[in-house]
Amino acid sequence: MEHFIVSARKYRPQTFEDVVGQQAITNTLENAIKNNHLAQALLFTGPRGVGKTTCARILAKKINQAGVENADEDFAFNIFELDAASNNSVDDIRALTDQVRIPPQTGKYKVYIIDEVHMLSQSAFNAFLKTLEEPPAHAIFILATTEKHKIIPTILSRCQIFDFKRIGVLDTKKYLENIAKQEHINAEDDALHIIAQKADGAMRDALSIFDRVVSFSGTELTRKAVTENLNVLDYDEYFKTTDLLLDIKIPEVLIHFNSILAKGFDGNHFISGLAAHFRDLLVAKDKITIELLEVGDNAKKKYLEQSQKCDLKFLLQAIDLANDCDLKYKGSKNQRLLVELTLMQLASITFDGEKKNDKPFIIAALHFRTEVKRTVKAKSILKKEDNAIKKTSSVHNIEKTEKEFVKPILKNGKRRPSALSLNSIERKKEISKIEVDFEEVEGLPSDDFVEDKVVALWKEYIEKLLNKGKKSVASIMNANEPTVKEDHQIHFELPNALMKDQLERTKPPLLKFLRERLNNFKVDILIDVNEQETKKYAYTPQEKYQKLKEKNSAIELLKKTFDLDL
Repeated sequence: MEHFIVSARKYRPQTFEDVVGQQAITNTLENAIKNNHLAQALLFTGPRGVGKTTCARILAKKINQAGVENADEDFAFNIFELDAASNNSVDDIRALTDQVRIPPQTGKYKVYIIDEVHMLSQSAFNAFLKTLEEPPAHAIFILATTEKHKIIPTILSRCQIFDFKRIGVLDTKKYLENIAKQEHINAEDDALHIIAQKADGAMRDALSIFDRVVSFSGTELTRKAVTENLNVLDYDEYFKTTDLLLDIKIPEVLIHFNSILAKGFDGNHFISGLAAHFRDLLVAKDKITIELLEVGDNAKKKYLEQSQKCDLKFLLQAIDLANDCDLKYKGSKNQRLLVELTLMQLASITFDGEKKNDKPFIIAALHFRTEVKRTVKAKSILKKEDNAIKKTSSVHNIEKTEKEFVKPILKNGKRRPSALSLNSIERKKEISKIEVDFEEVEGLPSDDFVEDKVVALWKEYIEKLLNKGKKSVASIMNANEPTVKEDHQIHFELPNALMKDQLERTKPPLLKFLRERLNNFKVDILIDVNEQETKKYAYTPQEKYQKLKEKNSAIELLKKTFDLDL
């Protein structure tokens, strides 16, 4: 069985031209070697797997090649690598400084590569300071670390620092394409793109994932095989989810989300991916920002097609809702419900029946239905108004041939203000039963009537109130009897303003009752307050006792005889 070498080692770059995604640094190092302007202490810092150690080895090899005929000479004896993670003591650094004094046997420089230098102890850093500041002419130190902030400032000040960046998705994908060709593997473009995205800017991780997926699928590397092996949610699922959201198919969206959970994917993974999907759709809507879309060619076509279906307002609110759900996910006790509610809100982002509404709620159409009900109610009121007028005209036996009936015209009077207090709820219910305000209608009858009939109707209305349980209003109306004065006006006196205010609030249905029964639609009720009337009422026990004394003086004698407390 042939020994297998992982791709990260097999395809490690041997020259600066082979290094991917670090052109600025490699060009700087090449020019420094060419112009003999290379510092004796270098610090390579950046994320894992981006080429720090590789560039250090290439640099160590290249600085000794000047004037050497054999270009394949690797100068292995001139390169010393130290892993600071396991050699981090003062003794290890002292052994290194003792070895630095010895000049190289071949070549011009001895290169010391100290990897993970941030792992050195504080005392080891201090022991290394002097040597790092004034090394021998033949010694060059290359320090590599992923955590520059852990290195003490005195070390940083003695080094020339090179910051390595993450490798772009497209650069990683191109490098994987070259390796796939050399390995005779037929790889789909989308499959390599998913691997590059999963690597998150680290080429070593990308090559490790590539080896793993190839072991799973063989020489045919498909998108489906990559998504299954890496447990990555295929972007087709997000395209389908977005289509269902745009079509406002809430049940189907929830079923689709359930199928994703059944495949073993986490809800947080799904919602964060959906937010990224909305971001890509937003980027794809503009030609200026389309270059920010880091996806494969096939996926880019799908994004361009779906972005045309999505409104800009929808995408902005969708990103906000999905991102908010992602932030709340870990703190939620019912995480599945949180995602489902977010999906329902996404499906109803601008829904209001025919168009879309700004409020992200499923019941946003409630306002639309309320307006329809109001319209229907208004038509019903007008219909009842016509029936009432026809009924009135039939009472007076108005012949259509003699006199043409004129439909009443409403005046532009002030509208009744809406009530928002709890005390006015009952009043609003009663007002809603009144089809029309007759005092605003012209051409209605105004028959004569007598006071006795008004008093009888007044008492009849009091009985109706008592049957409905409205004893308070009934007692106010029962405090006095109405009188009829000129111009068909009904006068009613009350002893105080509080009782008047309470009766005024219930006046409209009373007035409607009297007008219909008297067949006089010009009649009105005038409520007055007679403060002198209050003297007729004895409100306190002392006042009652004084009234009794006025009627019978013997009460005082009775009180003194029997020593009563009245």
